[in-house]
Amino acid sequence: MRNDGLEGEAARISRSEAQVFPMPIRIVQSKQNARLKELRRALSRPGRETKGLAGVEGMHLLEEALRADMKVPSVFVAQESLESIEQFVEHLGLSEQIEVLVVPRAILDSVLETETPQPVAALVEMPDWTWGHVLRARGAWAPMVVVLAGLQDPGNLGTILRSAEAFGATGVVALPGTVSAWNPKAVRSSAGSIFRVPLLAVTAEECFTCLREAGARILTTTVRGAEPADMMNFTGPVALLIGNEGNGVPEELARQADARITIPCPGAVESLNAAVATSVLLYEACRQRMATAGGSNSLRGSAR
Repeated sequence: MRNDGLEGEAARISRSEAQVFPMPIRIVQSKQNARLKELRRALSRPGRETKGLAGVEGMHLLEEALRADMKVPSVFVAQESLESIEQFVEHLGLSEQIEVLVVPRAILDSVLETETPQPVAALVEMPDWTWGHVLRARGAWAPMVVVLAGLQDPGNLGTILRSAEAFGATGVVALPGTVSAWNPKAVRSSAGSIFRVPLLAVTAEECFTCLREAGARILTTTVRGAEPADMMNFTGPVALLIGNEGNGVPEELARQADARITIPCPGAVESLNAAVATSVLLYEACRQRMATAGGSNSLRGSAR
């Protein structure tokens, strides 16, 4: 690992930059740097004050963003973590439009949100998803949408995004009161699915109007007095209405549903975690759709 000081690294990059790198590479020595301030805002208030930018932390999420063809204006890397800036740029395949900022580890750590920050972060442009993306059929599979009503835990939201992608949901809709999907914890929990699963944040009125116009059956979850999930037909256009972790789906929203479903639990627990329940329902929907389409009834995959 290089440890020749920031000035030495700056001189080395300055000498070779014009010959080696197609993109601008900058040395940052102050936490007052405008780009670092932008990263801090993008992590704490994604999209609100950053012109549609969100922050991501860690090499894995940066690689996932690039793989999903996300627009990445700036990449930040801790100077002390670099063996070679050339190898870093080559490994990621960064284009000439991406600005790379080399920052002292202590300064970068002070900007990032995690308790043990990773030495890489980036600014990404949030995708401009539409209802056309959310309600788009996938081959023989009809649209399947997850509607979140007041979900508060960003870890749950990220897990739901990951399960939505894994089991073939066409999109996720966040109603008012739901935590931002671009919250850093939600982004990490999604393991990159945030970059690929169409996601909208809209009012309840707009949501139910668009779902009705698309012919989607709206199914809401409840603990008692509902149809078991494995007895429900998920093969047509469908929307799963998922409520708050503590209080479930508000009754005024539940009244919009065409049917109520539950997950039978023979154990002593009263209810399932919101992300677990959503994942189970998405699995059941995927199982039915694969069987109807003539695919294998066994879903193979790996947890990581």
